[in-house]
Amino acid sequence: MVGIVIIAHSQQLAAGIREMAAQMVQGRVSLAVAAGSENLQNTLGTDAIQVYEAIASVFHDDGVVILMDLGSAITSAEMALEYLSPEHQQKVHLCAAPLVEGAIAAVIAAAARKNVMEVIAAAQGALAAKITRLGLTTGSQNLKEIRLLVTNQLGLHARPASKFVTTAAKFQAQIKVKNSTKNTDFVRADSINQVVTLGVMSGDEILVTAQGMEADAALQALETLVVTNFGEVGAVNLTDVVPKITPSIGNSHLPPPHFQGIAAASGVAIAPSLSLKPTRLSTHPFLPVSQYHVEYPEVEWQRLHTALGIAYREIQALLSHASMQIGDTEAAIFDAHILFLEDPTLLEAIHQQIFDHHCNAEAAWCAVVEELSHNYRTLDDPYLQTRVADISDVGQRVLRLLMDAPETTIEVLQPSILIATELSPSDTAKLDPTRVLGICITGGSPSSHSAILARSLGIPAVVGVSEEILHLANGTILAIDGEIGHIWVEPDAEMGRIFQHKRETWLQNQDIHPIMEAAGTRDTPKEPLCDRHPIRVFANIGSLEDTQMAIANGAEGIGLLRTEFLYFHRSQLPNEGEQLLMYQQIADILTHRPLIIRTLDIGGDKTIPYLNLPKEINPFLGFRGIRIGLHQPQILKTQLRAILRASARHNIKIMFPMIATVGEIRAAKMILQEAQTELRQESISFASEIEIGIMVEVPAAVAIADQLAREVDFFSIGTNDLTQYIMAADRNNPRTANLADGLNPAILRMIHQTIQAAHQAGIWVGLCGELAADPLALPILMGLGIDELSVNPPAITPLKQAITQLNLSDIQAIATQALQQDSAMSVRSLVAALKFFT
Repeated sequence: MVGIVIIAHSQQLAAGIREMAAQMVQGRVSLAVAAGSENLQNTLGTDAIQVYEAIASVFHDDGVVILMDLGSAITSAEMALEYLSPEHQQKVHLCAAPLVEGAIAAVIAAAARKNVMEVIAAAQGALAAKITRLGLTTGSQNLKEIRLLVTNQLGLHARPASKFVTTAAKFQAQIKVKNSTKNTDFVRADSINQVVTLGVMSGDEILVTAQGMEADAALQALETLVVTNFGEVGAVNLTDVVPKITPSIGNSHLPPPHFQGIAAASGVAIAPSLSLKPTRLSTHPFLPVSQYHVEYPEVEWQRLHTALGIAYREIQALLSHASMQIGDTEAAIFDAHILFLEDPTLLEAIHQQIFDHHCNAEAAWCAVVEELSHNYRTLDDPYLQTRVADISDVGQRVLRLLMDAPETTIEVLQPSILIATELSPSDTAKLDPTRVLGICITGGSPSSHSAILARSLGIPAVVGVSEEILHLANGTILAIDGEIGHIWVEPDAEMGRIFQHKRETWLQNQDIHPIMEAAGTRDTPKEPLCDRHPIRVFANIGSLEDTQMAIANGAEGIGLLRTEFLYFHRSQLPNEGEQLLMYQQIADILTHRPLIIRTLDIGGDKTIPYLNLPKEINPFLGFRGIRIGLHQPQILKTQLRAILRASARHNIKIMFPMIATVGEIRAAKMILQEAQTELRQESISFASEIEIGIMVEVPAAVAIADQLAREVDFFSIGTNDLTQYIMAADRNNPRTANLADGLNPAILRMIHQTIQAAHQAGIWVGLCGELAADPLALPILMGLGIDELSVNPPAITPLKQAITQLNLSDIQAIATQALQQDSAMSVRSLVAALKFFT
């Protein structure tokens, strides 16, 4: 919990503030005072040593917030910080809030277990209520405002709203927004639910106000976000939301369907049915839940926060899995789920239920979430009404954890068509397209997030089907056409042949083939290129399940195991045994295939709360990757010991991330040598000759690639980070996203330089960024001499098929020409004009 320090010239003033604050939170916050002088002639003053002792008495890894009056109080606070170690200094924050109001707001926020930045924001916004009460808001010189026209196709639906809220939360300012077109009330811009329920549609005007030290910067960032359509490329095609209902090829030869639903995800399928039985939580996501009086609300509040923390980690894992399956854009649906858990207005309402009404956590959670669901249902926009499914999804997750109920999983053992009353977004994202060939739902909407996810996974889906379909026996053969919403029961042999042909035709026209249809290219290794130029196709994975999917898709090995998933699912570091078990399980699935394990790569946009890493102004240029591993060597050594132990009977390689200097890789290798020495002394076996590689994702690494190549056995180029660092363009910033194009000649030249340095040193080079799966990049990368490409599992099959169509002399020529182009656009035009792929 965040600690609070009050610095004042007057002991009486500070004591009064402490007494009032302590009564507000009933002593639940660590609160210290440093006030007055020991000089009997003049008791007014401050002392740096006294401030230092106060900080030490309340210090917590969550952080310390210092509030002070003017003059020497500020100087004493700054001097006290100099007595702290650099690590502790980063966790102590001087707050410019008004002393009395700020202290009260800060302790209340700390008691609610807000993080340190939220406590600071609460303190600095403490005057807002008083200003409003006195009618001074509109006249305040500090209040800034801006009017913006929302022009993206669907307005502030979940993903744009998530970006809006996330952007607003980055600034130390009190930001509010209203829908001017509908003349709504102002709502907090840091509340995902309040922003979404504004019902902002395309063409609506919003008014955004900001007050605080970073008000101008906040408004500028939000303006950029809105005018660039929240990063959406061009206008959103409405068929991405609601598929067009058009006659499907060959349907004129079929009898009338037995069921007519609403088309939700195009495609056709024929397979046995599998009916999902609803669970108690799915049929009653919020109620009935027993409500009872609790004597100790603090205990209930802590129970809720524990459940929220576990739910956060579960959704983070789901987000990571979905990103690999369907891409970051569609996976961003789960960003909104995470923001829902962090919504301050939601938590404040639950806090009130628990502490004011002494209500148990389950009942408090259900009451507040049910009211929120009602608010969504009453919106005028049908598209936003469908977001109730997301509220229910998150609501069920937290309630399950509070009730200590087991997590339900959908088990599909053979290719089937699922029948259900509803599917949550979380359940849909985890479906295996190799086994779920189609979906029939009695509820739902074609604009729901579940439908969007089904389309992204390539699973045909029909929603709004008659409940009679629920009475079909499992194993009943169904044929569905997700393009027009038709379902046939027990089709005859002729219909079966028609549907099989339609399915094959449909699959051939897909940009990404579903995994289960690639059987012809999975198990039969192909020599890429007609002239047998060697190149390996590996997979990027982040879980045990991803490994199975990679092998099913024909991966020749794992080019990147993102080990972060082992750290995100918990409240403390995984121990050596836990890591060893997971590495062994993954390697067992791979049998003889190589497994490249990247050591922990956090920082930037990936954080682990329990490590209490300091917040940074520019985290992508800060403490991340190998820098954390070298700063906390025991974390790195524990991981290296687990990897080494798993290598005893498996083909495992080690890869270090974010290497920028020769000194860093040498330091990492020294820790590796220490781990090897310890294992030898403990008589624990491991592979004595394990290959070591680095991620080339920092321009400095490219510049000294010849020196780094002498230190390692292979390079793996991470084009996502390398591109944004070379172009000084944040790929998540919609205003600079066009610069972050991996086919920019500057990037291609860096890749070429890296490959040349590696080959001259006799080591091989892989590439594991998104560029590896870009069809236009493939002939260039192969022409430059890349040895291995590592992509997300669904991209493996089409990538291997494309490789077989390339000719060595052609791709070398096109690579040479690409290096001479003057823009990414000209490179793309050059490759597209040659029509490599038929």
